[in-house]
Amino acid sequence: MNIKDVENLAELARLELSEEEKREILKDMEGILEYVKQIEEIKVPNMKVDYTLYNAWREDLPEPNGHKRSSFSPELILEQFPDSQDGFLKVKKIL
Repeated sequence: MNIKDVENLAELARLELSEEEKREILKDMEGILEYVKQIEEIKVPNMKVDYTLYNAWREDLPEPNGHKRSSFSPELILEQFPDSQDGFLKVKKIL
């Protein structure tokens, strides 16, 4: 990692850094990366990785009546809103 990398990260984060701040961040990042390297070198004997990947999303299936009804459909919202007129929601006037 070098100063240019720090400048790129600062630009992405929309941060304005002085040269001193860039050097301090570079020093901190180098320390963090060195620590991560140490952790990667640790050997854990007899460790069994046990996880299963699965899709947590529901399948997008049509409703039994033949069409899907979104939870944000205009009809559903109009049904649940206290006051409506001509397909529009009526609210108090705000000035």
